[in-house]
Amino acid sequence: MDLKNKIKSILKKQDTFVSPTEEVINHDSFTGGPVVTKYKQVKPSNPHEEQEILDGIDKVYYNTEGIDTSHYELRKLPEVLDLGDIDLDRKRLRKQLQVVSKKVSDLVLQNHPAYARELQRVMDLQKTLQYATVICANGRRQLSSARDTFTAASLNMLANYRKRQQLVSIMKSLRTIKTLQRTDVRLRELMEEEDYCGAIQLCLECQKAASTYKHFTCISELNSKLQDTLVMIEEQIDVALSKTCSNFDETHYEKVQTAYRLLGKTQTAMDQLHMHFTSAIHNTAFQIVLGYVELCSGTGRENFHKRQYTDLCKSVTQESFTPCLIDLSKALWEVMRSYHKTMRWHEEHEEESEETEDGKAQADFTKHYIKQKLEHGLSRIWQDVQSKVKIYVLGTDLSGFKLEEFIRVLDLVNRMIEIGEEFCKSKSEGLQDSLKQQSLNYFKNHHRYRMEELRMFLENEGWELCPVKLSFSYVQLLGKTQLINQEFRFMKSWMKSPNSTLNLSTTEDTSGGGTVMEPSKRRYFVQSATKNPFDEKPDEDENEDFFAGSLDDEDNGNLSDSDSDVPDELKQDYIDEVTGEGRSNSRQIKRRLSKSKNEKFIPIVTNTTLNVMRVIGKYMQMMTVLKPIAFDVILCMSQLFDYYFYTVYSFFGADTTTKNERSINNRLNIALQRIHNNLITESPVPGAPPVDQSENLEKMPQAYLSPIVDLHRRDQLFGLAERVVAVESLIFLAKQLELLQPHLEAMIPTNKKAFLQQFFSQTVNMAEEVRKPVYWSVSAQAVNYDQVQGQMASVRWDIKDIMSQHNPYVDSILRSFESVAHQLVEINRRVPIPRVVYHTLWEHCVRLANRTFVEGFSNAKKCTNEGRALMQLDYQQFLMKLDSIMDLKPIPEKEFVEGYIKAYYLPESQLDSWLQDHKEYSNKQLLALINSVDHINKKSRQRLINIVEEMDRSRR
Repeated sequence: MDLKNKIKSILKKQDTFVSPTEEVINHDSFTGGPVVTKYKQVKPSNPHEEQEILDGIDKVYYNTEGIDTSHYELRKLPEVLDLGDIDLDRKRLRKQLQVVSKKVSDLVLQNHPAYARELQRVMDLQKTLQYATVICANGRRQLSSARDTFTAASLNMLANYRKRQQLVSIMKSLRTIKTLQRTDVRLRELMEEEDYCGAIQLCLECQKAASTYKHFTCISELNSKLQDTLVMIEEQIDVALSKTCSNFDETHYEKVQTAYRLLGKTQTAMDQLHMHFTSAIHNTAFQIVLGYVELCSGTGRENFHKRQYTDLCKSVTQESFTPCLIDLSKALWEVMRSYHKTMRWHEEHEEESEETEDGKAQADFTKHYIKQKLEHGLSRIWQDVQSKVKIYVLGTDLSGFKLEEFIRVLDLVNRMIEIGEEFCKSKSEGLQDSLKQQSLNYFKNHHRYRMEELRMFLENEGWELCPVKLSFSYVQLLGKTQLINQEFRFMKSWMKSPNSTLNLSTTEDTSGGGTVMEPSKRRYFVQSATKNPFDEKPDEDENEDFFAGSLDDEDNGNLSDSDSDVPDELKQDYIDEVTGEGRSNSRQIKRRLSKSKNEKFIPIVTNTTLNVMRVIGKYMQMMTVLKPIAFDVILCMSQLFDYYFYTVYSFFGADTTTKNERSINNRLNIALQRIHNNLITESPVPGAPPVDQSENLEKMPQAYLSPIVDLHRRDQLFGLAERVVAVESLIFLAKQLELLQPHLEAMIPTNKKAFLQQFFSQTVNMAEEVRKPVYWSVSAQAVNYDQVQGQMASVRWDIKDIMSQHNPYVDSILRSFESVAHQLVEINRRVPIPRVVYHTLWEHCVRLANRTFVEGFSNAKKCTNEGRALMQLDYQQFLMKLDSIMDLKPIPEKEFVEGYIKAYYLPESQLDSWLQDHKEYSNKQLLALINSVDHINKKSRQRLINIVEEMDRSRR
């Protein structure tokens, strides 16, 4: 290893080294003879052996990049040197060098003839060049002779003419330059005249001319000035383009587009146009809101210009919210309409743009680019508009607004949503969400207020008749001369004829089988539409009263106190209290003949009824402008009716005597219990632990009847007038809801219609059933049935003779009925009593009388056949005189009395089955019947008693 390093160091110190070839070649032998003859041969040549030696040479020796072969060979030495191996390598390299040297020498000798030939050609070329030198010298001498032959005068003449032509050209250029210098003034004039095309053409011509004379020093400055002027023209055109965003003018826009076409920047113009529309939306919204904020602040000390748009929207007061929203909507509508007009202008000028563009392919590309850009811009413009309106709507708490104001806001935003749907077929999820959020927040508070208001109305209601016109219903509320505030006027278009396809669309109501008229979508971007849709003002309150002047106003048709409205039994001159027969039989017969005619009554409503209808109308209006919360509104609407329904029953029908009454519909009790559980808060029990009120936020305290309503005066039939007004107003309200049911179903999703149908079937349809418990209380108190029962107790039924005269208690009942009939006539003069109310009252009275008969008969300790005949006589006398007092067919529970009397005559075999089939009688009445029958033995009587007791146990 040390030896190797020493050898390397010695090689580095040597500047040159002697090649081994020098040992083989004898330099003294090169005297001009052939090289081969002087080569020192070591061994005789063998071609195959030489070729093998050449093939064994490493490739590195063939590298022409100047590799140091000595270092190469030294690097190949192993770490432990062996002198024998080194000597073998030396001999191998020497053989290779000798073979290579011999090969080179052979090649030199082989190519020597060719070298001689090339040397001869060089000598011939030298001779040719010498001949060319002689020719050139002769040509120069001849040219010098020709120059001396021509005169200097003729050459001077040509030079002067050339100078003249140059000067003329310079003069022309100077005049052009002078004109170019003066074009600046003309360009300004053209820009002031808004002749953008002329200005661009002039500027481009000047630039073209300037490029022709650009070799002049003054033109370089002018060319720069023209370029600045062209940039200025583009800026002014851009300003003119921005003006079309808020107020589109077809002539103005055409000038701008032609100018951009001359500049070859049609696509750039479209990009700039969309930027201007975006900027116009932002600036317009900001300036309008800023103006209202500054106006409301009044002080002017605070700098609102530096605020963000979101912060400005939060600074708008509630008083200026709606006017600001209207102005904002108007301005944004103008921007959107300008964009729509821009699209229509490009559609109308497609062919013209094709002709003016250079090249069919370029024209098609530009047209496609513009069309695509405008179509994509629709969504972008609407998103910007929607964003501004959404931020504004969410920036203010609307919970303190009145319902009319809030509905106005909803109508404005909903109109904007309709515009967006027509503008770019967008569903406006952002605005829909903001409306839903605000509406739910508002409606939650507002509905609670309305429920409190309804409770206040009910607790202060005197249940007096509110006189209205004969044809009063929600349908008449659609016109201009009906309900105050016109809550239902928005439905007016629904009731029109479907012939007008532009205004109405028809949808089939699958549940009711009818046709619901819905307002069709309005077209805002029609070419003939010039009016801003937000200029439309809401319908003003009408001053014409919808109340009737008085109940006896002849112009109102058949009024409540006319003869056609009063039942026949109330139209007699008087009724004999002894015989019970009416004196004016001819009038009675005549009126009975006319009773089949259609009878019309003035709708019985109260102030509370009108208020509920008004709120329902407002709720429906809110549903039309905000369908996402339509179902929530219907839930609240149902709570209004439920509370009214429950309160009327609790005021006038919550009598314990009717709970087990079989004539009362059990579905009514179920509905009332459901309303009580879902809507009515429980009254706190003294001493009980406090109840968590958070669970009762949606419930209402039970209302209490006003002290001014007296339900205990017998001369007023225990408040019958108030009861009629309350119940019939409830039924009127229910009928109005039934008329509105198809429209309500059309407003809610299909999967929510089951609730609406359940509400109508379980609550609204039960309104008429409230008549029975309410009027039952009147019928039960109007006649002293206990007194009659006491009179019956004093009658002897164990008589032996057949009686021809009825007992006095029958006349007592009839006199009580006659008194009730007279009271009904008096009450009817104040409040029109519908015929169905008469029927219900008399039905209850007769039903109670029949039960009094049976109860009185069952109190008989002993009874004979003659006694049973007297019972039959008394009841037939009652029925005969009853027909002269009231017009009631058929008599309710007539079989109840007659069956009880006739059961006395049944044999034992039939009496057994009769007892089991007639469970409507009480246990006491059946036992009394068995004990009074004298044609059965004691054993049979006991068996029948056991049957009755078993029936009683089963009923429990």
